[in-house]
Amino acid sequence: MNRRNSLNLVLLPVIVLLVLGSIVPIPFATMGPGPTFNTLGSEDGEPVVQISGDVQVDPTSGNLNMTTVAVRDDMTIFEALFYWLSPRQGVVPRESVYPPGVSRQVVEDANQQDFVGSEANAEAAALRRLGYPTVLEVTSVTPDGPSDGVLEAGDHLLRVDGTPITDVGQLQDAIRGIAPGTDVQLDIQRGDAEITRTVTLAEHPDDASRGFLGIVPGMVPQVDFTIDFNLADIGGPSAGLMFALAVVDKLSTGELTGGRFVAGTGTIDADGNVGPIGGIRYKIIAASEAGATVFLVPSDNCAEAEAAAPDNLQLVKVDTLDGAVDALDSIDAGGSAPSCTS
Repeated sequence: MNRRNSLNLVLLPVIVLLVLGSIVPIPFATMGPGPTFNTLGSEDGEPVVQISGDVQVDPTSGNLNMTTVAVRDDMTIFEALFYWLSPRQGVVPRESVYPPGVSRQVVEDANQQDFVGSEANAEAAALRRLGYPTVLEVTSVTPDGPSDGVLEAGDHLLRVDGTPITDVGQLQDAIRGIAPGTDVQLDIQRGDAEITRTVTLAEHPDDASRGFLGIVPGMVPQVDFTIDFNLADIGGPSAGLMFALAVVDKLSTGELTGGRFVAGTGTIDADGNVGPIGGIRYKIIAASEAGATVFLVPSDNCAEAEAAAPDNLQLVKVDTLDGAVDALDSIDAGGSAPSCTS
């Protein structure tokens, strides 16, 4: 065997490896900092939080930025290696983002429903804090879902199997304990009539053992004005806290930020309870790079947040909307606020 043939035999597997490493996808995904959006500002010429109607909207300043995580899959070995070496990115098994047996479309649809639900909860929590009355309502019905053709947007939800429900949390708790395939009786107010409708629960997209009603419920305010959230192509429930703070800021006197650049994250329910989220490490990176000096952290995320935050970013621990407002008021007055480091 001459030298050229020997060299070809050595190079061939290297070339094959290079080709495969650059074109063959692997079952991993990356997570990294996504864009941030000032909920007090505008996107594409429209206010992110738009309040219209018979109400006084107070001027605001500074930033209340919601944060996001950027996810990418369908990567090659070399792309995954590049992201793995980056301090701004993380490589995770694809199944942790897109569960096996669940299509990308189903996951994205569920994330979009969560986002719409977070908007409704944010509105309800903010208006409840401000003293406005609200009712539990169907805000949308999932097309081809178990409630399609049975419930309608605008129905007021009164009872589940005879048990009164008055907020989103009570509805979720009631449905969570019922198995898929079970018939559920819902008493609703539709227009001037109180009627009963039966829905056969489907399997929840994220957990086949849980029942799925196929609606987006919300606490709809009984007010003479409307609140619209003008952000598209954002999924998940983690913007709830920042949306609620923006509503509170716009409908109350004074400024929550005191002109500061505040960012944060956290789910919220209609009662104003703040819950943990995923990917906070990347959200903190995004907020810091955008210029934030204060970051609102759900208390259950504090340990991870503390490990990722730069020294010049103040981490404020929050459990409720009331607590977040009180913390920002204290910071504006030169006082202290609950901290992840305390």
